[in-house]
Amino acid sequence: MMKRTFGTWGIVAAAVAMGAVLSTATGLAQGQGRQGGAPAAAAPAQPNFDNVQIEALHVQGNIWMLTGGGFNSAISVGPDGIMVVDTMLAPLSQKLLAKIREVGGNRPIRAIINTHTHPDHVGGNPVINDAAVSVVAGNFAAQAGDRKAQIFAHENTQNRMLQLTPPIPSSAMPTDVFFTRQKQIFFNGEAVMMYHQPNAHTDGDIIVFFRRSDVIVTGDVYTNSGFPVFQKAQGGSFQGLIDAQNNIIDLTVPKEKEEGGTYVIPGHGRLGDEWDVVDYRDMNTIIRDRFQDAIKKGQTLDQVKAAGLLKDYEGRYGATAGFWTTNSFIEAVYNDLKGSAQSSAR
Repeated sequence: MMKRTFGTWGIVAAAVAMGAVLSTATGLAQGQGRQGGAPAAAAPAQPNFDNVQIEALHVQGNIWMLTGGGFNSAISVGPDGIMVVDTMLAPLSQKLLAKIREVGGNRPIRAIINTHTHPDHVGGNPVINDAAVSVVAGNFAAQAGDRKAQIFAHENTQNRMLQLTPPIPSSAMPTDVFFTRQKQIFFNGEAVMMYHQPNAHTDGDIIVFFRRSDVIVTGDVYTNSGFPVFQKAQGGSFQGLIDAQNNIIDLTVPKEKEEGGTYVIPGHGRLGDEWDVVDYRDMNTIIRDRFQDAIKKGQTLDQVKAAGLLKDYEGRYGATAGFWTTNSFIEAVYNDLKGSAQSSAR
């Protein structure tokens, strides 16, 4: 089987962009991440992360949101130690670790959860894992090797990480994978629920619900800084993203006047709540219906572009530069929905 490499998905300066910004120290290689498997353009020069600062925001309960350079992570801090959800890019991993230490003090890092395979969510795994402390003893201590933290992920995420060339370090790989609808663990006095979101951003996405803290970490099935990104070649779909956003809404409960309550940490963008996810879901549902109607009428891709079906959303979510431009999004949605319509007609 041909092995693929996958690029970095991030939102930088409030625009979705593709960045080949992976450190060779992690072994996570630059990717051919263009929609539909077409040859990728020459990789851009690596951004300079020297001036990126990681900031910490206490959300509620045990949960903190860590953010910097357009990338988000989350940590649970409590008596059991620290759990990290997504580890950002490799070049930011030392800064992320420093902020984790600042917030968590001398508590040990015990676990990592990766919401999907893309390197802006798993790139820091080796550094964060190297700083973690295993809970092993006796004859099992020698078997732990360099696997210090439990790294949770869906099986499809692990499989795609195994396809990367050159191979990534063992310390970056998930150690605890699941292939069912959900996985549950108990950490820092609360249930941590991991729900698989099939065929959404990729085929291995999970959302993480910290039940007592009432915080959801979504990975890239929900981002509020640009039009949603999905990778057809990696099992993603536009309808799958909408389904995932509906699943998030099923878990959220708003407080007074639809503000607060369950908080939602997106893969990229600002902290949200149920209303923010509903607003984003509604936009994507409207876009889907517009495109499906155009496809049903036999309109071509060029005709759909000329029709300006996204004009009421471009001001907030559109982009004219970078990998995931408004044009890229239109092409991806059109091709995905047209393919689904043709499959249904057979």
